[in-house]
Amino acid sequence: MVDHAALLDRLERACRASADLVTLWRASTGLLATAVPHFEAPCFFTVDPESRLVTSHFQEGLPEIPAAWLGREYAERDYNSMTEVLVSPEGFGTLHDATGGRPELARKYHEEMQPNGCEQELVVALRTRHGEPWGAIGLYREKGRPLFERREIDFVRAAAPALAEAARRTLLAAQAEEPDLPAAPGLVVLDDALALVSASPTAASWLRELGGDVQALPAPFMAVAGSALGPDPASAVVRVVGASGTWLTVHGTRLDGPAGRQVAVVLDAAQPAHLAAVLMRVYGLTAREQEVTRLVIRGATTTVAARRLAIAEDTVQKHVQSVFGKTGARSRGELVSLLFRTHYEPRVRDNERRTATGRPSRHGPMPG
Repeated sequence: MVDHAALLDRLERACRASADLVTLWRASTGLLATAVPHFEAPCFFTVDPESRLVTSHFQEGLPEIPAAWLGREYAERDYNSMTEVLVSPEGFGTLHDATGGRPELARKYHEEMQPNGCEQELVVALRTRHGEPWGAIGLYREKGRPLFERREIDFVRAAAPALAEAARRTLLAAQAEEPDLPAAPGLVVLDDALALVSASPTAASWLRELGGDVQALPAPFMAVAGSALGPDPASAVVRVVGASGTWLTVHGTRLDGPAGRQVAVVLDAAQPAHLAAVLMRVYGLTAREQEVTRLVIRGATTTVAARRLAIAEDTVQKHVQSVFGKTGARSRGELVSLLFRTHYEPRVRDNERRTATGRPSRHGPMPG
């Protein structure tokens, strides 16, 4: 019997030791294979937590995911889709359960899985302990292999928060070090005595929002950094209003890498603004139209959107039609597909090139 508790501990330590996304995925691959035997290598995805659209893909041995596969995730509905798993209460799904034991009902079974020797699929959402989605894992099995057992599924679900936190940290750190989006996050690394090791070029402006700087680190920042070294590092996150009135998230993570124990603290806007900036700059959407668009992307119905925005359903429909007019989309599905093809698929391709050259992966929609 595989010792899942010991493997989970090793995986969580690998999450703390990984300095970049690809290192994280590679360190996780062998541990996942031991705990949950599967075909070839896992499919790792990251998503933008605001739009839940894919920003990167990694699978050892598959350097580039076909564009048609990515596009169909948003343009066509299918069984056990990643978009549905990301928002499901359980946070996982199998193709066997989704099809009632008839995987041949799924389009991807014929077009993507069978041609590559796969018959079973398990998709698990990577959500932080606070519920933010940062990615997903797809595991597959060949014909004739046993179904994914509940014990195996529970292992991946238990590992998901640590993987999500590590993915979040590495993606935000990459944006901080090589920013290409407006209001890029800041990254500060401290040693286990809370002395400064390094700071990204973007860190200074965020620290000023908290009333400090790199040489005089502010109290909320130090509280998070100290907490990250404590017995419950998952609690090392606070949201605080800055000097300009902007709400910030200060998130600390313990690192157990080659340099010994350190703390990485990421400072970022409390609510991601990258998608809003793209929508405003490229399509000229009003603030309300952006709010409606974000809900549409997440699959909200007109009734749900009206309730969340405290407006009439007719008003939501008028905003949706205005968004269609500005973007050229003719339906909600086409709007999501348009946003992915135009602003997120380029990010996926950029991250594939960055992975191939050993550079860190980024998150969020592609600017421009």
